[in-house]
Amino acid sequence: MALSDRLRGVFIQGLALSEETDVENLKYRDVEEWDSVGHMALVAAIEDEFGVEFETDQVIDMSSFKVALDMLRGFGVDG
Repeated sequence: MALSDRLRGVFIQGLALSEETDVENLKYRDVEEWDSVGHMALVAAIEDEFGVEFETDQVIDMSSFKVALDMLRGFGVDG
């Protein structure tokens, strides 16, 4: 499974979004579920799924699906 597909699934589950949500273009606070509490739950879900640990600055900077995807690639995660 492609990295973006796996991450999309984590976003949908972590933020309790519908399958129809345009996750690939989602940005922080675009949806009600991605508030500060939802953000921390999402970060934890991404860390669990991909076996990474984000630095505080990365948690703060994770402002969109695309940024999260780039961060994972930065960790060397490819799928």
